[in-house]
Amino acid sequence: MMSGSRYFDRIAVIVTALTLVLTLLFINGTAFGIEAAAHTIGYEDRLFDNTRVHTIDIVMEDWDEFIADAAGEEYDTANVVIDGEPYRNVGIRAKGNTSLSAVAALDSERYSFKIEFDHYESGRSYHGLDKLCLNNLIQDSTMMKDYLTYTMMKEFGVISSLCSYVWITVNGEDWGLYLAVEGVEESFLKRNYGSDYGRLYKPDSTSFGGGQGNGRDFDPSFMFDGDLPEMPAPGGEDLPDLPAPGGGEDAPGSPGGGSGENGGNRSGENDGPGRFDRSDPLKDSDPPVMPGGGFEENNSHDPGDSDGENDSVVPGGGFGENGSFGPGAPGMGASDVKLQYMDEDPDSYSNIWDNAKTDMTEADQARLIESLRKLSDGEDLKAVVDTEQVIRYFVVHNYVCNGDSYTGSMVHNYYLYEKDGQMSMIPWDYNLAFGTFDARDAAGTVNTPIDTPVSGGSGEDRPMWNWIPSNEAWSGLYHQYFSEFLSSVDILGIIDDACDLIRPYVEKDPTAFYTYEEFETGVETLRRFCDLRSESILLQLESGETTENRNHVDASDITLSDMGSMDGMGGDMPGGRMPG
Repeated sequence: MMSGSRYFDRIAVIVTALTLVLTLLFINGTAFGIEAAAHTIGYEDRLFDNTRVHTIDIVMEDWDEFIADAAGEEYDTANVVIDGEPYRNVGIRAKGNTSLSAVAALDSERYSFKIEFDHYESGRSYHGLDKLCLNNLIQDSTMMKDYLTYTMMKEFGVISSLCSYVWITVNGEDWGLYLAVEGVEESFLKRNYGSDYGRLYKPDSTSFGGGQGNGRDFDPSFMFDGDLPEMPAPGGEDLPDLPAPGGGEDAPGSPGGGSGENGGNRSGENDGPGRFDRSDPLKDSDPPVMPGGGFEENNSHDPGDSDGENDSVVPGGGFGENGSFGPGAPGMGASDVKLQYMDEDPDSYSNIWDNAKTDMTEADQARLIESLRKLSDGEDLKAVVDTEQVIRYFVVHNYVCNGDSYTGSMVHNYYLYEKDGQMSMIPWDYNLAFGTFDARDAAGTVNTPIDTPVSGGSGEDRPMWNWIPSNEAWSGLYHQYFSEFLSSVDILGIIDDACDLIRPYVEKDPTAFYTYEEFETGVETLRRFCDLRSESILLQLESGETTENRNHVDASDITLSDMGSMDGMGGDMPGGRMPG
């Protein structure tokens, strides 16, 4: 018995020693060169199992009232049943920016939603998930531009949101097919970085009202030294009043009227063509805005994306030759949103701090500013940039040609993550990817040079990107990773699997923005786009012609707007139908 006791005593001593060693390694892992591992929380293989379409039933007695007040983006109480599991007393709100007005103006109730499981009861979650976005797939006839991009990001090792398709019912009645997207908040951070995660920001300077916590209201004055340029009044001597596209001569104020080429806002009400107010072009009291233009040559206004939180104004961005926003004009993002270093004054970076998603101290601000300084100077790059993650991010990001992004004219729709001074990018919102933000030049988009992807410029004003092409070693690694991406990620297979999965749901969707036939056309166009884009990039890499836009492949058979775009969505506008 004594020998047995000594045996167990030895085991206890060994176990205690091992526990102490593991504890020390856990506490001081970074000091020993051990990175914090991502955690498996529990929700990953449940709701985000993308081999099937999941079900979410929203149960609310006052649903009609909730929808009527959706533009206010106020949380209301609901019960939700996810794949048969009930969750009571969760918070739900519509989410969006100008897209909220677009949905309302389409006479639709198909808003995007955000569910907060812990809104009314701290600690409540869906198997560890605190926030869930339900995207309405607006401006996307393929129903998969977001899904495809997030899936490619994940398969190529980019830290990004999980997503899956869900069929939503409301009080037991069919509502429609949505994309469920993991919110980039606390659960996301714990899953990817462990409990000792860093700081998270969503830099933006393009908020147009609506959309909670998305930066200050848009002020175009930061783009100019002095007063704003004179803009011809729509419908005035410089811009003749034109019939509303799709609305006909006798349909002013109807969907399709007054915007785009007609120099006014669509109102969605019977008040005639909406007029562009030069004294305050984006004031909150203007009528709801609809897709179809952009402050383009005729000064019309266009909303942005379906993510709902960072909608855009126009394809191409920037004020053009006629005081308009248009392709090739300078980017309109503020310097801090471009992640440029300006000075040591924290007030110079308000568009970052105002959009902080985690708690922030003055020390956190000073550390990030110093990292931006080093990034700008090219100093100690690996210490201030997670080079592996950022290169992989830009490989997929530049493949999908998303103008509504950090490399686009609006300069938004990304998250900035920082830990111990090292920064990385987290992708967000790709419903206007694959050239559909602008949706004009298919050949130019398909053949976009992988080393000069920034809209209307060289990219020198985007330091988080520019360090890659400006250094031969980093650009070589970027090219190597592009080759690996094209050879390892089955892009067409992802499209085909998703199409087979959701086809029957698209066919019966009662609130969809597009017909089933438009869905089929959109998916085929997306397949063709990706096939040609891959071919073009391979030719760019083989020839070394990665900086100039050359017609490596012929894309004349593609109409980008067939995939859904900013210029067409619903009703009499091209590329969509009025939801029933």
